[in-house]
Amino acid sequence: MTTKTGHCLCGAVSFSAEDVSGHHHACHCGICRRWSGGPGFAVPVGKVEWQGEEHIGRYASSDWGERGFCKQCGSGLFFRFVSKDEYYINAGAFADDSDFQLVGEIYVDEQPPGYRFSDGLQRMTGDEFLAMLGESAD
Repeated sequence: MTTKTGHCLCGAVSFSAEDVSGHHHACHCGICRRWSGGPGFAVPVGKVEWQGEEHIGRYASSDWGERGFCKQCGSGLFFRFVSKDEYYINAGAFADDSDFQLVGEIYVDEQPPGYRFSDGLQRMTGDEFLAMLGESAD
């Protein structure tokens, strides 16, 4: 685990994140796909410090989650589990993602046809993923 930095497209928002594992999942849920135009790739982090926080917009995408974006350029920045205050920062927002590793796929029950990742990745349905986190879709 390490500390990494990053920023939005225009640079109005930047961050420093600690305990960045670099292991992430491709999320096929309808919300991630609608938000990003494809599967979501977000990296769990421990602590995150934001600069330019006044430029961060927040959207409650579910009862248990919110998404953050730059109000200036629209870049997606993070997903946050509200009840646990856990941040998952969009992989593309990091200045250096060269050591990140895709380890699995979540919400495979919502994955549209037309694309497939390499075999050997852990695959979980939405319910399986939420159960692992101790959350519920209700």
